[in-house]
Amino acid sequence: MRRLRLFTAMPITLALVLAACGGEQASPSADAGSEPPEGSDGAAPSDGGGTATGGTVRIGWAGYPDSLNPGNGVLSEAYTIYELVYDTPLAVNAAGEYVPELATEWTVDEGEDVTTYTLTIRDDATFHDGDDLTAEDVAFTMQLYKDTEDFPFLPSYVTPFDTIEATDETTVTLTTAAPIANFEASMAFIYVLPMHIWESVEDAVEFGNDEMIGSGPFMLSEASQGEFVQLAAYADHWGAPPNVDEVIFQSYEADDARVTALTTGQIDAMLDVPETAIPSLQNEENITVHIADVAAGGSLTDIFFNIVEDENCPPEDGVCSGHPALRDVAVRQALAHATDKEQLVTIATSGTGSPGLSLVPPGLGEFYASEVEDYAFDIDAANALLDEAGYEDSDGDGVRECLPDQDCETLTFRLNYPSDATTGAAESEVVQATWEQIGVVVNIQVLDPDALTAVCCPGFDFDVMMWGWGSDPDPAFLLGVALCSEIPSGFSETGYCNPAYDELYDAQAIETDRAARVEMIHEMQQILMDDVPYIIPYYYPSIGAWRTDTFTGWIEDDPTLGLEDPGNLTTIRPAE
Repeated sequence: MRRLRLFTAMPITLALVLAACGGEQASPSADAGSEPPEGSDGAAPSDGGGTATGGTVRIGWAGYPDSLNPGNGVLSEAYTIYELVYDTPLAVNAAGEYVPELATEWTVDEGEDVTTYTLTIRDDATFHDGDDLTAEDVAFTMQLYKDTEDFPFLPSYVTPFDTIEATDETTVTLTTAAPIANFEASMAFIYVLPMHIWESVEDAVEFGNDEMIGSGPFMLSEASQGEFVQLAAYADHWGAPPNVDEVIFQSYEADDARVTALTTGQIDAMLDVPETAIPSLQNEENITVHIADVAAGGSLTDIFFNIVEDENCPPEDGVCSGHPALRDVAVRQALAHATDKEQLVTIATSGTGSPGLSLVPPGLGEFYASEVEDYAFDIDAANALLDEAGYEDSDGDGVRECLPDQDCETLTFRLNYPSDATTGAAESEVVQATWEQIGVVVNIQVLDPDALTAVCCPGFDFDVMMWGWGSDPDPAFLLGVALCSEIPSGFSETGYCNPAYDELYDAQAIETDRAARVEMIHEMQQILMDDVPYIIPYYYPSIGAWRTDTFTGWIEDDPTLGLEDPGNLTTIRPAE
C-alpha cells in the first residue's frame, strides 16, 4: 500500500485508498498470512425481502495498518480502520459537502480580535465500552493532537486553534486570532478518543491502543500484525448500525492470491485490484469491478527527491544521506524532462489513470492548477539542461560526473519503492531506463512500507523515492508537506524549504475569500513545479471488486466513489 490519506469525496472509510483497500468460507491462500479467527461463516441466509442482516464480510487488501493509534497512522490501511472505529465531528458527503457527524451543527463568529468556532455535539453517542461521548471527549482529543507534535499528520488539523474548550456536555468552543479557511475540512479528520482512557496515557506516541475503543459503527475484535484485522458491528451506534455482523480485512502479499481469493469465494471484496486483472474479473460470474472516475478522485503517485540542506537536517532523527547533486534544481528539472509519464500511466494503470501535474489532484476542482505547464518528456531537453549545468561524462562510460564542489562522484541514485506497490517494479524500471538516457544511473531497492517510512522522514536516508498520496478534500493537507517547518516533524518527505512558498501557505490558511485563496494555491503549485521537489507521474482511480452473490448494496452508482466509501460497510446486506 502506498502511504495515503485518501479522499474520495466521502469520509474515508472502507479503504482510504484508499489504501487498499464472505460468502462461503475457504482456507486462505498460502501467502495470506495466518488464518483469520474461526467462527466467521460468511453471509447469513437472506430472509427474502432484501432486508437480511448478519454475516461476515471478508475484504482482501495488499497491506496492513502501521498503527492502531490514530495519532501515529501513516499508511492508508490504518486510516481505513480509523474511519470505521472512530467518529469525527464532521463528515464529507458524495457531493463534497461537509455534513454533521458527531457535531449536529457548527457556527462561526468573527469578532474584531478573535474568531470563535462553536460545535454542538450530539448527546446520544457512546463509546464501545458503554461510556457516553461528550463534548469533553471531543475537546480533549483536539488538545491531545495539538500537544503531541510527534504525531505525523493529525496535529496539523488543530494547530491553528489558540484555545480548545468544552463549555458544557454538548458544546465545544474553539478560538483563533484570525479566521481559518478550511475549518470544516479540519473537523473531518478529528478521530474522537475516549478521554477516560487516554487521559491516563503517559506517552501518547508510544501508546499501542490495542483495544482501540472508539464510537464508530465498528469496533475492534482482533488484529494480527501483517495478517488480518477483525471488526465487529457496534449495534449501539448512534447512527445506522451496520447490517452485517463483522468485517475481516485479510492481508495478501501477492496480487494473484488476492484475485484468486475473490474468484473462489474466500473473500467478498477486494481493493488494490491489479489493472491486469480487470478483464478477467469482469468476465467472472457474480463479480463486479468498479472503476471510479479518476478526474474526480484524489489519489496520486509521486517521485520525490531528498534535498534537505545540511543546516535543516533534523538533529535527533536525521541521517540526511541524500545525493548532493539532487539539491541542484537543474538536475531535478532534467529528471522531470526524462520521466515518461504516458508510459508510466499505461504500465501502472492500463489506461485508467491520467498524467500527473501537481500535489493537488484534479478531484479538488478549482484548487487544481491545470494552467501550470508541466515538463514535457524530452530527452534532448534533459541532456541540454545537464550539459549547461556542467555535468559531464568525461570518461565516456555513459554516466555523468558530479560537479567539483559536490561531495559525490557520479549521478548514481538510489531509488526506493514500497513492496506492496503492485506495479512498482515495472514503474521503477521505466524510470531507470529513461533516466539512463541522460547519463543517470538508478539502483532500485524495494522496501516494505514500514521500512520505507523509516528511511523517509525525518530520517532522509534515501535519494529518490516512488510512493503515493491520497488527498483530503481540502488542498492544505498535501501542500503542507512542502513546508520548511515540517522537515523535523516527519511530515516533509523531501526536506524542501522555500520561505516564499511558506508565506503563501500561511496566507491561504486565513484567506476566507475563496477566489483569492484559489489564486494563492495555484501560485504554490507553480512554485513546486519550478523547484521540482516532486514529480507527479500520474493520478489513478480507486478500483475495487466484489462478489454479488454474497453481499449486496455496494455503492456503484456514483462514478466518483470507490469501495473506500465508508457507507459501503454500513449499508451492505447478505445477498438473496
